[in-house]
Amino acid sequence: MSEIGRRGLLKVIGSVPLAGLVTAAPSAEAVEKAAKAVKAAKGKPFTPGFFTAHEYETVTLLADTIIPRDERSGSASDAGAPEFIDFMMRDPLESPGEVERRQIQMRGGLAWLDHQCADRFGKTFVASTEAERGAVLDDIAWPEKARPEMKVGANFFSSFRDLTASGFWSSRIGIDDLQYQGNTFVAEWKGCPPEQLAKLGLKA
Repeated sequence: MSEIGRRGLLKVIGSVPLAGLVTAAPSAEAVEKAAKAVKAAKGKPFTPGFFTAHEYETVTLLADTIIPRDERSGSASDAGAPEFIDFMMRDPLESPGEVERRQIQMRGGLAWLDHQCADRFGKTFVASTEAERGAVLDDIAWPEKARPEMKVGANFFSSFRDLTASGFWSSRIGIDDLQYQGNTFVAEWKGCPPEQLAKLGLKA
């Protein structure tokens, strides 16, 4: 269980306006710098600079729930998204105030998940079964459909999902998953491929 107690969690959540719980999207420069830092650390044991061991375990599990490994590509953690998220919590390109705000929101959101699971199942998010975690996430996956008492969790999850996606699709695994072919030398440009034109309902 997170060291943030129930009273402390409510104080943290209450100190941040609900709309403010949605973390601003990282800048392109921040994403690039984080991706390079993650790439440089590959092959070495990663030690989080912000998260506690329990928080980082939760972050990794949650990120892999959002983008699991499949037949097409690796998971969010395979791509280094948890490391990316840890970096974003210490982003040197952001103002100290923005970094602190982002840290409070992240730590409060992870504690919220643990408290929800403790209330429902008597254990942390990580210790809960896949079905139990799914039940909690189903309540917060769509902010516009979330019940009033779930709004804080829904806004946190939306923000976390954005960070996970940024980390994944700025990685080599994510770029390969998109089948992105930019910055590739083409000897002769023959226009849009026929299959893509057909998909758009157009003709050559």
